[in-house]
Amino acid sequence: MSEARGKVTITEIARQAGVSVPTVSRVVNGRSDVSPQTRARVEDLLRRHGYRRRSAASPTRAALLDLVFNDLDSPWAVEIIRGVEEIAHAAGVGTVVSAIHGRSGDAREWMRNLRARASDGVILVTSALEPVLHEELRVLGVPLVVVDPTGSPALDVPTIGAANWVGGLAATEHLLSLGHRRVGLIAGPPRLLCSRARLDGYRAALEGAGIAVDESLVVPGDFHPESGFTGCNALLDLPEPPTAVFAASDQMALGAIEALRRRGLRVPEDVSVVGFDDLPEVRWSAPPLTTVRQPLADMGKLAVRTVLRLTREEQPDSPRVELGTELVVRSSTAPPADGDAHAVPPPRTAARTSPPAQPGARTTNRTQTATNTPPPPQTP
Repeated sequence: MSEARGKVTITEIARQAGVSVPTVSRVVNGRSDVSPQTRARVEDLLRRHGYRRRSAASPTRAALLDLVFNDLDSPWAVEIIRGVEEIAHAAGVGTVVSAIHGRSGDAREWMRNLRARASDGVILVTSALEPVLHEELRVLGVPLVVVDPTGSPALDVPTIGAANWVGGLAATEHLLSLGHRRVGLIAGPPRLLCSRARLDGYRAALEGAGIAVDESLVVPGDFHPESGFTGCNALLDLPEPPTAVFAASDQMALGAIEALRRRGLRVPEDVSVVGFDDLPEVRWSAPPLTTVRQPLADMGKLAVRTVLRLTREEQPDSPRVELGTELVVRSSTAPPADGDAHAVPPPRTAARTSPPAQPGARTTNRTQTATNTPPPPQTP
């Protein structure tokens, strides 16, 4: 066989044995629900290829964590990395950052590299692994934590996210409280749970105010500035355009502001804009952006603490955690210019509860409102 001893994958073992990958996994993990003949055939192949499951408690740890993104072309990723690196460095653990770009070939190449460097754990951010790769991590004994899952993760995989439903609700209710009645939404990718939760929060706010959801006011986006620019132009081209826009990410909000500027429209005098994330640069946008702050760095920190607990064979306090979001009011929102709308009274947020994004989630999702202006520049 062309593969080096000890480098063969469970997929190849399964192929040679003529069984499924889960069957190989059951043999490796000592499960009894495998026939003696099949077990003997698989164990013989495992011995011949030197395949060994690493124990999480092994004293020969590599002191490495893999941090895996779908893409790395956003300041959002930088904030996650910042939180991960802070805790990993303090624990004496190195971090390997990878992007798999949603391509199965890249994911498989990453898995080969992970096996070669014997990383102690994996943090997967807004990405999805093929079931066979997830199973291979399980067989290798490499613990996995998912940040901002793309869909419903396996029950045994801890997840960490933000209170996206509450954030979408708070952003929309803020605009309604200023008197806006036609509020556009530039949504995120529908494959992501966080995008769907922000959309649901937007819908809930409108319905709570007795305003029917106008589907023409909801346009697609992908969290990047270009889609915010395109989406805002689509909203402005409507026969009755919105007086306010909620963009489901800060980068899309910045794209929307540029679209408004090119049409000679002012923010917030003509159109109000709210974002989501509270990236560092939006404090310095023109005007400073009202947004929903999600604790990206804290999500990264908690992910490291969780995966390190798993490497010690300790269970996390909760398998599903949502960290709180916070509405940060700056200068990009104001009452509508026409003066015809009537403001909705500010909601009694404490009386509302968010439907959990995932069953069994533990949330710390008190949504607060903060007025925040950038500090004055420092003089040398």
